[in-house]
Amino acid sequence: MHAVPALHSAGRRESSDTFMSETQVTSSASPATTSGPVASSFRVAALQMVSTPDRDRNLADAERLIAEAAADGAQLVLLPEYFCFMGFKDTDKLAVREPYQDGTIQRFLADAARRHRIWVIGGTLPLMAPEASRVLNTTLVFDPLGNEAARYDKIHLFNFEKGDESFDEARTIRPGTAVQGFDAPFGRVGLSVCYDLRFPELYRRMGDCALIVVPSAFTYTTGRAHWELLLRTRAIENQCYVLAAAQGGKHENGRRTWGHSMLIDPWGEIVAVRDEGAGVVAGNLERARIDEVRQSLPAWRHRVLT
Repeated sequence: MHAVPALHSAGRRESSDTFMSETQVTSSASPATTSGPVASSFRVAALQMVSTPDRDRNLADAERLIAEAAADGAQLVLLPEYFCFMGFKDTDKLAVREPYQDGTIQRFLADAARRHRIWVIGGTLPLMAPEASRVLNTTLVFDPLGNEAARYDKIHLFNFEKGDESFDEARTIRPGTAVQGFDAPFGRVGLSVCYDLRFPELYRRMGDCALIVVPSAFTYTTGRAHWELLLRTRAIENQCYVLAAAQGGKHENGRRTWGHSMLIDPWGEIVAVRDEGAGVVAGNLERARIDEVRQSLPAWRHRVLT
């Protein structure tokens, strides 16, 4: 068992096929304010987990956190990368992969959204890829009726070698090729996953977003060095909210993840953060805050190289 620290609230200011040079944009880059009525305030939550090699146990843990967030008023919840499964070795994920639009994990996400009447962004789950030896690391979004609203296959695949740490996602994951987002009641939401965070050009391709989400499983080493810095930078340069749900703790497979799930506002201020352990990080998206930042420092409007 891991100790669960208290939630900290606003008080801080201030592999060759892992990248597609001609990344396709299949969703429209609509403005942060959608064509319909836009909510002036919208409550969101990032769910931090310490996932295990037991799929069903992970789903039960996710359901508990979703219920907790919904009871606190969250209208959208974000699960972390690999929320449903973290095996002892990279190839273990092949055993729990699902065909698109069919499977236990996908039904769980749709049912949770419908039952709690909230938007559910399903971290990532392994979907079948064209080749038998790899999966797609996929984010699926479900609306409050349980209907699928968006799908994003992680584009950038993590590769890291330092001391005893060795990661090469391309061995078991097929990269996606399309930038994706969806329209929610408060504006456009851009989808990204973990290692994507290091590639600012991806976020520019999303268009004008009110919120960017980053489900992740950052290692302790890379997270301690760069996680907060990169998240706050993405919020500042795109002048929108960033919601990041992370794996956070020591896993049964021996891996240690950084945690520090957080919500960041368009000025780069941290609204809420959780260090380690499973739990909920929640806060409100305020349309007026986006407008205030963009009016006082109109950097988004001043873009030249688009």
